[in-house]
Amino acid sequence: MINHNIEAQESMLPYREIPEYPSDFSPGNLISRMIDGLGYRFYWATEGLTDDDLTYRASENGRSIFETVEHINVMSNNILLAPDAKPFEKPKNPPQLSFEELRTLTLKNLKAASKKVLGATEKDIENYKVIFKQGDKTSEFPYWNMINGMITDCIHHTGQVVLMRRVSGNPQNPNVNVFLGKTRE
Repeated sequence: MINHNIEAQESMLPYREIPEYPSDFSPGNLISRMIDGLGYRFYWATEGLTDDDLTYRASENGRSIFETVEHINVMSNNILLAPDAKPFEKPKNPPQLSFEELRTLTLKNLKAASKKVLGATEKDIENYKVIFKQGDKTSEFPYWNMINGMITDCIHHTGQVVLMRRVSGNPQNPNVNVFLGKTRE
């Protein structure tokens, strides 16, 4: 069940607004801004979802909104681990998290990842790795795959949440302005 008295908690979550932009267009700053844009979109796509919204699925075989948020959360772990070239290993028995826990963890992962890459140089980013570990098998990819993979995929799935919540009868706050990264009160 969703706690409907979450205003205080939400004010402490990152990405209610997109942060001020960096002073230059260095590689790390560009990636940080992409992550910040995702964080802002995700914050508002998931703000105010109801239990009915969370179970909504566009088709019988499609993911529900809750399952989509779970998927975004998994990818946010990858986004956070890649700058440290640490492997992501999906737990055999992942904990069952509530929607609020998933949302909070995802937003905090994105904020921490953004801070890690902020100001990074080209040389720094060359050492970032996307690493998956499953049992004894490890797969490693350059950070390029993070950009066209997890970051872009999270943006895509966040858009799906916005669409599905609209169809389920609870559209996103119409005052959200992704261009400015601010929401009119």
